[in-house]
Amino acid sequence: QVQLVESGGGLVQAGGSLRLSCAVSGRTFSRYVMAWFRQAPGKDREFVAAITWSGGSTWYADSVKGRFTMSRDNAKDTVYLQMTTMKPEDTAVYYCAASSSFASYGGNYPYWGQGTQVTVPS
Repeated sequence: QVQLVESGGGLVQAGGSLRLSCAVSGRTFSRYVMAWFRQAPGKDREFVAAITWSGGSTWYADSVKGRFTMSRDNAKDTVYLQMTTMKPEDTAVYYCAASSSFASYGGNYPYWGQGTQVTVPS
């Protein structure tokens, strides 16, 4: 079993920055593709970013490309999502997810964290 715990959410003004963390425990973290998804009120969950186990490949949704950066520290069993130039439309609950392979749909990921709220007031 894999446990994921997100942290770092909060309130940030438009144009500001925030860094989310996701701590992983339970199994061999370094072998998982890790991803971030988000869900805004009244909207479907959407893919945000993902990273391979080596960190050599990353994927981003078009809506965050150039503003968000995902990274991982396998020594700490933690992944990060650095968010910059934030916009009100980034407001959502952000979820960390893990899988043995990459895909941009949530069904590919068997392991999920509980989520952390990010709010960017308009």
